Amino acid sequence: MTEYFYNLETGQVEEGRMSEGLELMGPYPTREAAANALGHARQRNAEWDEADRAWKDDDDEWGTNPAPKRP
Repeated sequence: MTEYFYNLETGQVEEGRMSEGLELMGPYPTREAAANALGHARQRNAEWDEADRAWKDDDDEWGTNPAPKRP
């Protein structure tokens, strides 16, 4: 099965692992998915950032607010 990679240095999609791993995002199942690698990463990061904000805003004892003091 062919795998596709997005090369961060060149901005090109590569069929198979043609470059060093540090330069690549992937593997992706299609050329189109690899071409959208940065957009997908931006979307995923935005979702994670929102989840982090929601977690930090949580008022229970597991959030950033300390547990109430006992009398």
